[in-house]
Amino acid sequence: MTEPSWDHYRAALAVLEEGSLSGAARALGLTQPTLGRQIAALEQVLGVALFTRSPTGLAPTEAALTLAPYARSLKATADALRRAVTAEAEGLTGRVRITASEVVGAEVLPAILAALHARHPGLALDVVLSDRMQDLLRRDADIAVRMAPPTQEALVARRVGTVRLGLYGHRRYLDRRGMPEGPGDLARHSVIGFDAETPFLRAMMRAAPALCEAPFAWRSDSTLAQLAALRAGFGLGACHTALAARDPDLIRVLPDIVWELPTFVAMHEDLRALRRCQVVLDALAEGMAAYCAG
Repeated sequence: MTEPSWDHYRAALAVLEEGSLSGAARALGLTQPTLGRQIAALEQVLGVALFTRSPTGLAPTEAALTLAPYARSLKATADALRRAVTAEAEGLTGRVRITASEVVGAEVLPAILAALHARHPGLALDVVLSDRMQDLLRRDADIAVRMAPPTQEALVARRVGTVRLGLYGHRRYLDRRGMPEGPGDLARHSVIGFDAETPFLRAMMRAAPALCEAPFAWRSDSTLAQLAALRAGFGLGACHTALAARDPDLIRVLPDIVWELPTFVAMHEDLRALRRCQVVLDALAEGMAAYCAG
């Protein structure tokens, strides 16, 4: 029996993840007929149907769902092989993809990466800002700065410190509304918070139960939008203490309210052999450690 090629498994995985031939073809840069032939060839070799047509696209069969984790493993291996083959010999060149939370990516990493790029101008850096955990095993990114311990195996993780947050208000807002004297005063203040419940929101509520009694006057799941609202004087909101220290107009309120986020820099263990990835990891770890230290 002819062994299916990686292209055939890759085609099936793309259809699984995109939900349609057209979406998978766009993701892989192929035509739909080419992709369809690859799927048909794989089904013929395996002797099973992998997809059935549905009103919303292609629905995977049980066989396709069984195949999926193995195809993802093949993809991770293929990506690692490609990176190893194209790795630089001595000079630091090439592209490294970094993911971080919105606030860290926009407010902290630019200075760290600017200094790194000045030392190694051959490095090209992709920075993905997301408060959602990117999957390093699926190569959504090469290196991640995370505010929680990585749980996936096959990751090399380095704890760099603790990011501390407190409750702050802009000087303009506090001049207008006054300083809260205790947690009970939050009910009469405008509080900046999240639109949907998140792990950090639950942690906020545990550290400051009075926030439960103060309906959010500004709701957004974007932490950058929350920071912008805080700086604009909209109300009281959470902010990194190290970040607030840069702005004399951001005033700490209720200092007993503290949130602590253990901070890690992580990458897939397969990337340790790539010097460019190791250098970027080291620079991020050093820069984030300095930031955590205030």
